[in-house]
Amino acid sequence: MKIDTPLHADHQLDQLSGQFEHWRQNRSHHHERIPAPLWDQAVALTATLSTSRVAKHLRLGVSDLKQQIANRQGQAAAPMPTTPDFVEVPPPPAQVQGFGSLEVELHRPDGARLRIHSPDASLPLAAIVHSFLEAR
Repeated sequence: MKIDTPLHADHQLDQLSGQFEHWRQNRSHHHERIPAPLWDQAVALTATLSTSRVAKHLRLGVSDLKQQIANRQGQAAAPMPTTPDFVEVPPPPAQVQGFGSLEVELHRPDGARLRIHSPDASLPLAAIVHSFLEAR
């Protein structure tokens, strides 16, 4: 849900209130959990409107809405996989003869650099480059 202005947010809040009422009237039992898409929209509105105002208008508990906000922020801030400090490259097969020296330098947008100096040009360069670029 994209919310551009407070006026647009007020309109979205009114529409979401209607969706909550529809859900409350049509749920199968009184203790049924609020569907995730409704929570998602309510949380999105708190980026523009106050949490207490959204909770009051939607007839939600402020603490419940704050918990949903925290849950979604935790999902968004999930840790990125760590990059390996060292990637082992298997030696080339014994029958392959070297073709001279090799010098390669790569830079990723995140600032990581890879510099290879080898007297043997028969290194599996494609595998090395792929490992370096995929390790983010």
